[in-house]
Amino acid sequence: MIYINTKDATEQVNFRQATINGLAKKGGLYVPQTIPSLDKKWIDNIENLPDHEIGFHVMRQLIDPESLTDNQLKEIVSETLSFDIPVVDLGNRTNVLELFHGPTLAFKDVGARFMSRCLGQFSNEEEVNVLVATSGDTGSAVASGFFGVEGVKVTILFPKGKVSNFQEYQMSSLGHNIKAVEVEGTFDDCQALVKQAFRDKDLNKKYNLSSANSINVARLLPQCLYYFLAYKQMKQRGLANELVISVPSGNFGNITAGILAKKMGLPIKRFVAANNANDTFYQYIQTGNWKTKPSVQTFSNAMDVGAPSNFDRIRHFYNGNYDQLSQEIKAYTYSDEDTLTKMKSYYQASEYVLDPHGAVGLLALDADLSPSEQGIFLATAHPKKFESVVIQAIPDYPIQEVNLNGCKKSEIANDYKAFVAEIG
Repeated sequence: MIYINTKDATEQVNFRQATINGLAKKGGLYVPQTIPSLDKKWIDNIENLPDHEIGFHVMRQLIDPESLTDNQLKEIVSETLSFDIPVVDLGNRTNVLELFHGPTLAFKDVGARFMSRCLGQFSNEEEVNVLVATSGDTGSAVASGFFGVEGVKVTILFPKGKVSNFQEYQMSSLGHNIKAVEVEGTFDDCQALVKQAFRDKDLNKKYNLSSANSINVARLLPQCLYYFLAYKQMKQRGLANELVISVPSGNFGNITAGILAKKMGLPIKRFVAANNANDTFYQYIQTGNWKTKPSVQTFSNAMDVGAPSNFDRIRHFYNGNYDQLSQEIKAYTYSDEDTLTKMKSYYQASEYVLDPHGAVGLLALDADLSPSEQGIFLATAHPKKFESVVIQAIPDYPIQEVNLNGCKKSEIANDYKAFVAEIG
């Protein structure tokens, strides 16, 4: 499998090099040169296959044997899919894919665990410095996934005052090879600093930089696995026909991975991009014009992204065909008030606790699902991670106090030189 640059198709690398590079030249992203097609008979029999076998088979199509041998890939998949990823039937053709059963209670545990183990294999020759910008959950998952991995150091940038205490604790309590850096600014500012670092040739040469955001293929690709596992569970129940999946969307890595799964042959009818007030993609679907804007803070903070990086990949997968893209991906946007109202009413009706991101996903699914279809929305994080929001909708939700005393973090202005001083 060869990976090419979305901004310059003449740049071609294997999976190993794409993972180590993180960002492609000219600020582009790596994508498969060709998307492999899975055998229909294999997909038709998926309900009879073990999860690890599904994971290995899918990833083997996307990763060349020169980058990872069969034994290496099997071990990495096994360690990645080491927790439950259940689809829970909530009734009325509505199902929730619970992605919060991993060590940091968020969907990004899958991608972070996979990528950390890949870089562990690739860092034998020289130390790798991983840079990551986060609006919350990515930093937690990366800190956990990379903690103690030999030959890898991690620097995590997060926006001051815009992550939950629980997320900050998960990022800044480990130490060792994990460094947490609080930035005066937004997630977009953090992401811009990371991208600037990757464009800095001297810095790359000095520190051997790589990224752990979903701009990195090793973070992105394994996220397609839970769509296969969700389809398996729905097929076991005889409910896999006309499947619509709603994805709470921020930097659009999650939905990009789903689109990749669909283009590999997974029978998903369409996706729904669920946006909060950061509605750049929603506006694109309405108008056909792509225009980024500064992010704004919301209750669903992991989605607070005004310039989603992975749009370049989505546009590439559809060859720039807006008509086809807008048919296969619908989009909706919801306010914080909408989010709280949904969390409250759904709990009163079903006693199921939604986190604010899942609430946005369910709102979009409810708006889009037709009577003949089965729907799945993604619960991307456990409600415990967003208690301050949850208790506004559900006052009797049990609160878990988080003590940030003793956590280690650096604090910097939104300044590139200050950021560079924290690396290494």
